[in-house]
Amino acid sequence: MDRLEFEDFVAQTYNVAGERLWVRYPEYAVFRNPSSGKWFACAMRIKKRLIGLGDGEIDVVNLKNDPLAIEFLLPTDGLFPAYHMNKTHWITVALDGSANDELIKALTQASFDLTASKPSRKK
Repeated sequence: MDRLEFEDFVAQTYNVAGERLWVRYPEYAVFRNPSSGKWFACAMRIKKRLIGLGDGEIDVVNLKNDPLAIEFLLPTDGLFPAYHMNKTHWITVALDGSANDELIKALTQASFDLTASKPSRKK
């Protein structure tokens, strides 16, 4: 899955478009869960060296996940410790075809679910 396919998947599945929050970085887009306003994804174009891949640039997306799941998933192709986010709760996924599309979709769903509003408790 590439960046455009990811953004199209998010738009069609969650009816959410990426927000461009930084004038200096127009290629960065954040995706908010409509129920809470919390970010569930942050797509970026970064230098490959920032995630240990050498020269050039790469499109990636940061997704929130359970810390135990992240630890289990990190050896998977196309997955990296979170770039520029809390590495305990976020994971970086390459959008260059190296990560399995179904895994990207599952991780996106998990992130969306983790950022949803929690039902309020009545006292």
